[in-house]
Amino acid sequence: MSATLLAAAPAAAHPHGVDWGPCDGADPAEPVECATIEVPLDYDRPRGEQIEIGLARRQAANPDERLGTIVLGPGGPGGSGVQWVIDGNTLTGEAAERFDLVGFDPLGVNTSTRVVCDKEAVNAVSYLPPEDEASFQALVDANGALAEDCRERTGELFDHVSNLETVEDLERVRRALGEGRLNYLGYSYGTLIGQQYAEAYPHRIRTMVLDGNLDHSTGSVWGHMAPMTAGFEENFIAFADWCEAEPECALHGEDVESVYADLKAKSRSGELIDPYDGYPLDFQFLTNLYTFTAHFPQAWPRLAADFAAMRDGARFTGAAAVREEPVLVENPGFPMRCQDWDWEVGTYQELESIMEGLAEAYPNVEWSPANSNALTCIGSGIEHVNEHHELDVPRSAPPIVFVGSLHDYVTVHEWSRTAAEQAGGHLVTYEGYWHGAYGFKTECVDDAVNAYFVHRAVPEADLSCPNADFPRYGASESAPPEADRY
Repeated sequence: MSATLLAAAPAAAHPHGVDWGPCDGADPAEPVECATIEVPLDYDRPRGEQIEIGLARRQAANPDERLGTIVLGPGGPGGSGVQWVIDGNTLTGEAAERFDLVGFDPLGVNTSTRVVCDKEAVNAVSYLPPEDEASFQALVDANGALAEDCRERTGELFDHVSNLETVEDLERVRRALGEGRLNYLGYSYGTLIGQQYAEAYPHRIRTMVLDGNLDHSTGSVWGHMAPMTAGFEENFIAFADWCEAEPECALHGEDVESVYADLKAKSRSGELIDPYDGYPLDFQFLTNLYTFTAHFPQAWPRLAADFAAMRDGARFTGAAAVREEPVLVENPGFPMRCQDWDWEVGTYQELESIMEGLAEAYPNVEWSPANSNALTCIGSGIEHVNEHHELDVPRSAPPIVFVGSLHDYVTVHEWSRTAAEQAGGHLVTYEGYWHGAYGFKTECVDDAVNAYFVHRAVPEADLSCPNADFPRYGASESAPPEADRY
């Protein structure tokens, strides 16, 4: 879990709006402002203790033609919408011309009232899959100790950071901004915010775009892990096919799947050495640091070279793979996940059965690093309050646009399709390899979304936008996205 600790200089919220001021740490040349508003800590006691939600704003490029505000919902959970807006404007084209962009920090995050934990308690938890009964019990104990520590340091807020509270906070953001109806853009975990806002406040929506969707209708651990591992397997096989077809691949002419099987075996026997720093590479480091980049076609040449070096026992000079100890005092994703998802696994035997099933179904990769989300809550004792259910968006809601990337490595495409079908929404598919498509990848997606935001023009049914990442195994100039941004 990573945390962004850069804070905005909070300006106190005006009783009937938002008082904007400078953002701490932002480039003074950037047209961005920051503020905070107050919201209830506990919505069962709305007149009780109030806490802060942080905001950042970029104003419309053409204020004379301004239509309103688009609120940005960040991913994570635990991502910072404030930092996202400080970093740049994700809106493009006419949407950037005619809308302010406002990012918010959900409760517990960055410039909002924060969930804090002792960094030693955070670092004591390993979300690598347990290998035996003892390591499973160590995870149970560490999660329980972490929950106790965070609750003691954070106070009552620790138990009030579910997506249900975030939906209510988003409604207070809309009111504070003076928007009669909400325009919303959510990425990754931010799609769950939008989905459940649409259930609670359908009449308050003008437009809503949800990019890289979660499917909250399934709560089983297998139902969470299998689709992400399947996507990992699919992208690994695409990488292997590229190696077979392209001479630039360092493993061209070899059986890539066999090469990787040998690397996995060496990682498990302690014989595999990291070609950058000389440390032993176990299976999880091999998967997390290297194989995971199979999701990014732009990185395939580098991945092939890394695998070839591991096979040959070679060493690289230059920049090493980073293995820094995270300095974490902010940890909101921990209680958020546990309050929103029912991922309880009671015994090591249950988890072992799931892991064996994944390895059998997806024999190349066996496991996705994103599966570690489902290990977060084992033994934590945190109450699951956001019950799993199919989306039930009332007919009074306007059309909602769902965007999904065909080869998304975290929020798999089938989740976006499922969410769109449940909500009666309109699905736009990007055929490439990205986690989040609008504002990042292709004019096809951008044009459809911008027309919807500006003119409320619903995209054509099942619009599919061609792969701009890797149309014929040709590397693009783009770099992989920063994972913690989502």
